[in-house]
Amino acid sequence: MRRQFPKPRDLAPLLRLDKPRVGVRRRLEAALTIEDLRRIARRRTPRAAFDYTDGAAEAEISLERARRAFREIEFHPAVLRDVSRVRTGWEVLGGPVALPFGIAPTGFTRMMRTEGEYAGARAAGRAGIPFSLSTMGTAAIEDVAAANPNGRNWFQLYMWKDRDRSIALLERAAAAGFDTLLVTVDVPVAGARLRDTRNGMSIPPALTPSTVLDALGRPRWWFDLLTTEPLAFASLDRWSGTVAELLDVMFDPTVDFADLAWLRDRWPGKIVVKGIQSLADARAVVALGVDGIVLSNHGGRQLDRAPVPFHLLPEVAAELGRDTEIVLDTGIMSGADIVASIALGARFTLVGRAYLYGLMAGGEAGVDRAVQILTGQIERTMRLLGVASLEELAPHHVTQLTTLAPRRR
Repeated sequence: MRRQFPKPRDLAPLLRLDKPRVGVRRRLEAALTIEDLRRIARRRTPRAAFDYTDGAAEAEISLERARRAFREIEFHPAVLRDVSRVRTGWEVLGGPVALPFGIAPTGFTRMMRTEGEYAGARAAGRAGIPFSLSTMGTAAIEDVAAANPNGRNWFQLYMWKDRDRSIALLERAAAAGFDTLLVTVDVPVAGARLRDTRNGMSIPPALTPSTVLDALGRPRWWFDLLTTEPLAFASLDRWSGTVAELLDVMFDPTVDFADLAWLRDRWPGKIVVKGIQSLADARAVVALGVDGIVLSNHGGRQLDRAPVPFHLLPEVAAELGRDTEIVLDTGIMSGADIVASIALGARFTLVGRAYLYGLMAGGEAGVDRAVQILTGQIERTMRLLGVASLEELAPHHVTQLTTLAPRRR
C-alpha cells in the first residue's frame, strides 16, 4: 500500500472545532441515561439529601425488585411499518399529555436543589406533561401554579388526622386550578427508611460535624441553601424533629374507604387513588367511582418486599382497564420501561427518582435533560417496535420474564 503525507485540504473536513462547553451544561449533555444523571447527582449533593431520594425502606428489596422487573422485559417488534413519525401523546384524566409520563409527587424537593418544585413545574409545562405537588412539598400550592400557569398541575394528598386541614389544602388546590387529586393510601405509618435514620435527616438539614465535613466537597449546594428562601414544608407548620417523627405524627392510620368516599364528594376535579397493590383493592376503589388508580408501592419506601406494580399491571388492566384509567409508578428508569407499561395496559406513568436525579444533577436544566432522555428513549423504542402511536401498543409487544416466580402452594 502506497503511503503519503496528508494534505491540509484533506484534513480540513476531519477537524471539528466546536465551541467548548464547560460546567453543568457539559455534564448534562454528556448524560445519556437516567443512571448517568444519578451518578452526577451523587457527586453534587450531600449524602443525606441524595440518600433520601435514592433510598427505600429497610433492605430496599422492593425497589430492587421493581427495577429488576423492568430489566426482565422481552420486546416483540414488528417490521416493515412506517414509523417515520410517532405520536407520543393522548388524553389522560380528561386532558391532553404530550408524553405518557408525568412528574410524580415528591416530598422535601427543595432539599435536593433549591429550585425544587419550581424547576419541576416549569420543565413539565414546557414538555406538556403534568406536574404533581406533594402534601410534603417545599413550595406553596399557589407558587407552583404561578410557575406552571399554562400546564397541568396535580395535587397529592395524605389524609391528616386533622381533617379540616386536609380540606383546606383541597380548597387551595382547587382555587389554584389543579385539575387532579392524587390520594395516597399506602402510608398509614412511615416506612423504615434506614438511610435517613442513619443520616439523622431533618428539615432543614442540621449543621453537624458530619454534615459540615460532607459540605466541603459540595459548597455550591450549601451556598444555595443558606442564601435562598429557608427550607420548610410549604403546607405544614414549622417542624424541628426528624422526618420520620413528623410522618408518624401526621399520618392517620384510621383512614378507610369511607374517608375516600368523603374526599370524592369534596373534590371538584378528577380523583385518583395512589398506592394500590392488589386486584381486590383496585376493584374496591373503582367501585367507589374514582377516575383512576396508581399501581404503586411508594417507590419501595413503605413496605419492603411489597408487590411489584409492573407485575400486577396485566392482571389489573385485563379486568379494570375499561372501567378506570391505570397509572403506574415505581422503578421506572428509562423510556423503554414506560413503553412496556403502556403496552401492558397502563394509560400513564409517573417518574419520581428519575426527575429528581436530573434536578440534583443540574437544577431546572437537569430536569429538562431527564425529560429529554426519557422522550428520546420512548420515541426510539416505539420506532424499533414498529408502532407509530401509543394506541398501537398492546400486550403482544411485551413479555414479562420472571425470575421471581411464586412457589406453588
